Order: sequence, then structure tokens, then C-alpha cells
Amino acid sequence: MAETISQADRTILSHLQINTRIGIEALAAETGLSPASVQRRIKALKDKGVITAEVAVIDPDAVGQPMGFIVMVELERERLDQIDAFARRCQADPQVQQCYYITGDADFCLICTAADMAQFEALTKRLFFQDSNVRRFRSSVMMSKRKVGLTVQV
Repeated sequence: MAETISQADRTILSHLQINTRIGIEALAAETGLSPASVQRRIKALKDKGVITAEVAVIDPDAVGQPMGFIVMVELERERLDQIDAFARRCQADPQVQQCYYITGDADFCLICTAADMAQFEALTKRLFFQDSNVRRFRSSVMMSKRKVGLTVQV
């Protein structure tokens, strides 16, 4: 069961999800708390694992990775060691932005980027064709981005 989060913490989290560079003073004004209290709450949220990272969101087009792919992967054997091995390879590959272990027809759903089709083909060889435990994979090319984000309703 999720730990109860106060309304002040929810306000802090909502603002930080939009802009982690918001000042402590601005958060204090939004929450009605003192700056010191806001700092303590942010530290506590990090210590509890509620805030897991602070990152810069990069436009893939701006860094030469304009192509996006959704790849559904089906494994031959679903032993825990095989699942973990595949997940580790995906986590280590810089072209894999997201990796989900899922239920249904596929075992994994990957979100990948590439500079072009040749780079994506190299990724498929590296992750899928060279892995004897990959039964099949299906790729879809992202035509346009309508919503991209990792915000969570708090």
C-alpha cells in the first residue's frame, strides 16, 4: 500500500515534475511552508524513494536520434534468469529508452531511438537476432509524438 503523502508534498511533487529548477522560495510560496520546511520535505521524499531521479529531458531530434520505435519482444523461454538477462541487456543499451516486462502476447515492450534505419537494424541484430532466447519481435515506427512524459498524478 502506498504511503500517505501530505497535500503539501503533493504540491511540491506536482511542481517538481514540471520543473526541477523551481526555486525553494517559489515552492514555499505555493505550499505556504517555510523554505527550510520545503527543503526538509524534498530531502525526505528523496530518502523514501518517492523522488527517484532528477533528469534533463533531451529532444532526440536535436542529438541526431530522430527515429522512435516501439518494439514488442517475445522470449522463447520465460525462466527468471533468461528474463533478467534480457532485461539487463536492454538496460545497458543506450538506444533503449524504456524497457517494460509485460503480460499478454509479448514479454517485453521497448521504446527505442535511432539515427536512421541502419542504426535500428544494428540494434535488432544486437538485441534480438544474436539472442537465441528471443522467439520474435515486432517493431512499429513512431510517426509523431502526441504526448511524451513520465509525470505521475499526485
